[in-house]
Amino acid sequence: MTVHGTQLLADDWTVRSLPRGNPVPVHLPHDAMISEPRTANAASGAHGAFFPGGRYEYSKRLTVPTDASRVSLLFEGVQGIATVSVDGTVAGSNASPYREFEVDISHLARPGAEHNIVVQVDNSMLPSARWYTGSGIYRPVWMRATGPARFEVDGIDLRVRLTEDGCELQFVTTVETTVASDSPVDLSVRLELSDEGHLIGYASGPPGSMSLRVANPTAWTDTNPHLYSLTVTVLADGQESERVEHKIGLRTVEVDPRRGLLINGHPTLLRGACIHHDNGILGAATFREAEYRRARILKEQGYNAIRSAHNPLSRAFLDACDELGLYVLDELTDVWFTPKTPYDSASQFEETWPKDLKSMVAKDRLRPSVIMYSIGNEISESATRAGVSTAQEISSSLRELDPSRPTTLATNFVLSMLAGSPDHAEDHSPDTSKPAGPTSTTVNALSNRIGRATRLVTRLPKADSVSRDAFATVDVAGYNYGWVRYRADARRYPDRVVLGSESFPGEIAEIWPLVEQFPNVIGDFAWTGWEYLGEVGLGTWTYGDDRYRQARAWPQIVGGGGAIDLLGNPSGLMLLARAVWRIDSTPGIAVRPVDHSGQRVNRMLWRGSDAVPSWAWLGCTGRRADVEVYSAADDVELIINGRSLGRRPAGPRHRHAAHFQLDYEPGELVAIARVRGVEIGRSALRSAGKATVHVVPEIEVFDSDKQDLMFVRIELADANGTVEMADDDTVEVTVSGGSLIALGSAAPATTESYTDATHRTYQGRALAVVRPDPKGPGVVVGVISKGHGGSSAHVPLRRAER
Repeated sequence: MTVHGTQLLADDWTVRSLPRGNPVPVHLPHDAMISEPRTANAASGAHGAFFPGGRYEYSKRLTVPTDASRVSLLFEGVQGIATVSVDGTVAGSNASPYREFEVDISHLARPGAEHNIVVQVDNSMLPSARWYTGSGIYRPVWMRATGPARFEVDGIDLRVRLTEDGCELQFVTTVETTVASDSPVDLSVRLELSDEGHLIGYASGPPGSMSLRVANPTAWTDTNPHLYSLTVTVLADGQESERVEHKIGLRTVEVDPRRGLLINGHPTLLRGACIHHDNGILGAATFREAEYRRARILKEQGYNAIRSAHNPLSRAFLDACDELGLYVLDELTDVWFTPKTPYDSASQFEETWPKDLKSMVAKDRLRPSVIMYSIGNEISESATRAGVSTAQEISSSLRELDPSRPTTLATNFVLSMLAGSPDHAEDHSPDTSKPAGPTSTTVNALSNRIGRATRLVTRLPKADSVSRDAFATVDVAGYNYGWVRYRADARRYPDRVVLGSESFPGEIAEIWPLVEQFPNVIGDFAWTGWEYLGEVGLGTWTYGDDRYRQARAWPQIVGGGGAIDLLGNPSGLMLLARAVWRIDSTPGIAVRPVDHSGQRVNRMLWRGSDAVPSWAWLGCTGRRADVEVYSAADDVELIINGRSLGRRPAGPRHRHAAHFQLDYEPGELVAIARVRGVEIGRSALRSAGKATVHVVPEIEVFDSDKQDLMFVRIELADANGTVEMADDDTVEVTVSGGSLIALGSAAPATTESYTDATHRTYQGRALAVVRPDPKGPGVVVGVISKGHGGSSAHVPLRRAER
């Protein structure tokens, strides 16, 4: 979204820790938690990756435009209880960390004058969620300076109807004004729709409803994410008061139990990834380029859908989904009335959910990427009478706010069965100061303990009885880890549309054939597509008797179940999914860590496999290597240094995986996939020669008008670029022409900080994140190591033309 008269307030802020910290310059968005020292007894515990949290004060000198009639501050998100002041006078507050909020400062700000803006944030009561939250002003802040009339925040709604010969667009605009009723002003709204710079539609009239017709439209889909430019202007007495610019896509969405999910009338299956809101080593800060990078890599790996877990996505991530073509299931919350952690939002849910819901819908409703809303995740009270009533109330409100998108509720059957027992069957307890009864955390621990026996539990008749009433309140039944019910429920509930809202990534080979078989099942979302901070050890495999082997133990830092690691590298789980989805005809080769061969393994259900796509394991010659080759082909042949190890069956009947064991030896490992004896593809992995430091920027030129950060891969690799997995080293990074924002690896356990200039690699890799100086000559990133030499890379800057 771009607003005429709106200014991004990113620079010239300071932050200090309260009560006695010194002010430090910062650039927004900013995560104050990621730089704090972690300790084993930190308040957030295993939920928040052992970060402490705290209280903070942000401040900025702000000059108000001389021609502004109305001035407000728009916050996209603040983690913690936020209080906003202007020159010492409180102007507004907010306690919902994922809700956007606007603070009108017109009565305190004088046009042309400079004012002191202070935002105090209290995020000291932890844990406040089951994951890493971050702290502070972690999403962008804007100043809105307009004339006397302006749109409500996201006060433009759109309904699309595609026809055989065109497209009908119905707009509704909501305008507010400060002009007194005894001095009426003539208000009008102007709509302009453009396609690649050419005006193709125009309408004007009073605020409210107006329509446009587009001939021969290009419909928006995940494979063709075509965007139009929409400019909407409100005029007061003929003078422009505010102008808003959006990128919109023309598409429709329906769900039908016989035809499934229909995008523009065409059946579509969701190859989905659940993701948390953090950006890995950057913490919770939602930098535009970081959000875009994550969306781009997820798309490149084969996902076509994203489920936000468990809160509304940022504007920047949704921008990327609109542009790249990713369907979005935006989720409201992880808790209702029953707390899951001691200081989560359960105690204020009844008061805040209507505002949170309205904010999410207003942000999403012009976006083609958003195709569905989730009213909650693993809500234990949805198995009770009070919970079903709440589900009905939220769903009804959603349909009033936005009838064009279906709703869902992500339900964990095991949790619902525990919560639906006599001890937890009544209305929610008024005491929400601490978790009471079963929570998602306890059910996750139970699932890891009993393993695949969860399938038997999920099949029980009680799983149906405790979920059916809540499912009746939404358009799509969200099954968390409930795919074993697909076949029976298709017969039992022929009018129910089902979505695999959460599943173990290692079970995709069993799940996806059912998604393709049953029309009422519209897709599957893996937990998780991308690795995340917090909820530590949920999926991390550990080895031997090392001190990290216990689940949720210090100093683990990530969840451990990501198909893509914290830095953006695909694991064997990602290769498996690509084979199941038939994206690749070439087989995917992954190898279980040879440096841990022969050690006792502590397996976790959310990981599925610890295999990674590498044959570079220094010092492991002669140790047993377990190789997994993923393919939809009939069989796969594996060859090591020209010697065939034979052919093994693959494809759907063998869960798309062929398994081989051999003694590790350096050289080349080749896999050949065949269908009915005919080769359809081959792939290879190679061991590494002598490894040195490689510095690999992910872009060739930094565009200061479009980008805010630059990502630089640091690899211990040979002359051919093959990364060595078993020869890690400590690296130190220097930056000229910019500043180092973050440095880290994908290590599941570490005591290092992501904000230091030194860090140890993990499996041969680290990642540096740099903010270039937009006025500088370019950026030079230098890296030196203890045992692998040093290197550097230069990235020139392309400045915006003014």
